[in-house]
Amino acid sequence: MTLLRYAILGLIQGLTEFLPVSSSGHLVIGERLLGLDPPGVLLEACLHVGTLAAVLWVFRGDLVELARGLTRRGTIERRKEIGLIAAGTVPIVVAGLLFRSVADVAFSSLAIVGGGLLFTAAALAVAERLRARAGRRQLRFSDALAIGVAQAAALFPGVSRSGTTISAGIAGGVEPTRATRFSFLLAIPALVGAALLNLWEVASSGGWDGAWAGLAVGTVVSFLVGIAGIHALLAIVRKSRLWVFSIYCGCVGLAALIFGLI
Repeated sequence: MTLLRYAILGLIQGLTEFLPVSSSGHLVIGERLLGLDPPGVLLEACLHVGTLAAVLWVFRGDLVELARGLTRRGTIERRKEIGLIAAGTVPIVVAGLLFRSVADVAFSSLAIVGGGLLFTAAALAVAERLRARAGRRQLRFSDALAIGVAQAAALFPGVSRSGTTISAGIAGGVEPTRATRFSFLLAIPALVGAALLNLWEVASSGGWDGAWAGLAVGTVVSFLVGIAGIHALLAIVRKSRLWVFSIYCGCVGLAALIFGLI
């Protein structure tokens, strides 16, 4: 695998991880239609580390405030937010334990990817429709659980994590930028878990040998592009442009579904 291919995979991961188009779905489509080989567990772990680092960097100020919430000087609001993030993380942990093998099988089906993208398109369309009614800035426990369930659904290829979580927040009445911020904070434990799981699989199989220069390139590219992707999504939400991605996911999803059933 050339350094260019590592860079391209890092580009795809960094961009599609945060834009509401499903990184897993696009990787599956690319592998099937372009004849690409799967990136491998070690590279997947490195790419997850890159996108995780991007979230940590962009939201470093928020994370510092949340960390203070665990000290005596912390506010009730920060401690409540930590509790909401913990509650929102529970669904993906449960779903990962119960349905991970089923989700892994789904990655072999282009039709399932297409269905997932159509689901994402519908979620984004509903969110854009309900946007005018979403003005609440304080998240509730029920909001955290609903957004957490939406994140768990993104275990299946084609279902966008950012798209479904933001849509769930908006549908529940949460102001769009607040829903987006919570979506990114909720992504942190999910990305940590994904990276650790991939690294555990690599360690268990003794597969640490790899092209370290390429892995480094992929990680750095996913980090840098991930930062750009986060800022792009924040701007898209502020400008009410989620409908663009709804149309895009609908078109790509329909094409993938047709090709998968042929």
